[in-house]
Amino acid sequence: MLFNKLPEDIFLPLSGQNRQVYQSVLLELADLFFDEDLIDPFIPRDLVRSTIENAVVRLGVRRWEHEVGEDAAAELPRSTAEYTNRIYRRLVQTGWLEEEQKVYRTYVLLSPAVSHLLRSLVSIAKLEKRSYGGAVLNVLSSLESAVNDPEGRGITLAEAAQTAADFSAHLTDMMLSLRELKINLSASNNPQEIVRGFFERFVEQVLVSDYKTLKTRNNPFRFRRQILSMLRDLQFDPLKLKQLADHYRQQLDVSYDVAEAQVHQHINRIIRIFESVDQRLAAIDDFRYQLEKRVADTVRYMDKTTPGMAARLSRVIAAAAKLPEHVIPRVDTLEEVGFISPASVRAPVRRRIEAKPRVITQQEIDPKVLELRRLFKEWKERREVNVDRIETYLESQLAGRDQLKATDFRITTVEEYICFSYVRHMNSLGKKAQQMRKRFRIQFEDHYVNVSNMVECRGFTIHRNT
Repeated sequence: MLFNKLPEDIFLPLSGQNRQVYQSVLLELADLFFDEDLIDPFIPRDLVRSTIENAVVRLGVRRWEHEVGEDAAAELPRSTAEYTNRIYRRLVQTGWLEEEQKVYRTYVLLSPAVSHLLRSLVSIAKLEKRSYGGAVLNVLSSLESAVNDPEGRGITLAEAAQTAADFSAHLTDMMLSLRELKINLSASNNPQEIVRGFFERFVEQVLVSDYKTLKTRNNPFRFRRQILSMLRDLQFDPLKLKQLADHYRQQLDVSYDVAEAQVHQHINRIIRIFESVDQRLAAIDDFRYQLEKRVADTVRYMDKTTPGMAARLSRVIAAAAKLPEHVIPRVDTLEEVGFISPASVRAPVRRRIEAKPRVITQQEIDPKVLELRRLFKEWKERREVNVDRIETYLESQLAGRDQLKATDFRITTVEEYICFSYVRHMNSLGKKAQQMRKRFRIQFEDHYVNVSNMVECRGFTIHRNT
């Protein structure tokens, strides 16, 4: 099964005393062999050896242990070159590296199985964060391509099923990581280690990258209903199912019956995964609650361990032991007697209860209120004065004339009264009235006049600039 494709001794370097050295070397070689600009997979041996030497220098290797299969009497390496030779030969012997001779030069390469194994180990070492939004959108886009063009892109349904399966496995990994973290924190009696482990592993690795994403408004599962609806419609569309099966048969080179079975298998797999998301998120939330409660209790009682508290408790217990039995009743249960304090630690923190969905009905507004709003809006608009309205008022009063005295203005409404008041202060209206001042000029007089029996003001004449 596994070792039919991998060498039998391939894991020996990673299980010996020098595994940390081999880990660093393999990570360096991964950057060399998996370079995007690498065209020829055959790399010169000198370049591989120099990469190993750089890793040895950066790691600062100064100690070497005998490994399985090596002669115990063999001399240990003493220089960087000897470390490099020992590591390179070990990697070749165990099957990590393969040599091939081309004319006068020796090249190094990775077999396909070893290359895939190294990529997997590198991804585990880096602990790359997964994007739920990207995974769900990949399923949705692949599914849309298969449904919209089953004869040309039907194979993308298989990619959607594989992406959904990887996504489901990552949900399981997240729940198991929470469980493992809870066990590790429960086994520790050091409050500082508990708090440090909570923030380093849960907050930074799980909460921020995974769990927080599931609790945001842009939850990636908002596309779940669309995916499920599309798949259920596809299940009852014989024509598209036949087209998908034909495309599977052509691409995978299998019989029609096998292709049809795979189509239904992939559709059912995606449906099962996205229908069970709520239950799996509830299980993850249970682990999260237990973990946060453990850390909250730890933080709550960390500041209670003041200096001298242990000695004081010891004296209290010793004094209580000397009292007669009838003075202190025996405690058989914690259901009625609070432990340590009236606010007993046996009472857990209440969980946040999720609000149930409810139907939102639109409130009907009284038509009288709407009419009052409309009238008030109209009243407000009539009394708002802007430069355009003042200019329109001037044009209507001038009626084509080049000048107009103050006594010739007509004021019949409140709006005209407000515009007339602003005309007299044309030069003080700022930048908004700059264009109006270019078209009109005001010239004041030394006497007061009465305008339409409504305003008494200083006389002036409006001139139209030519």
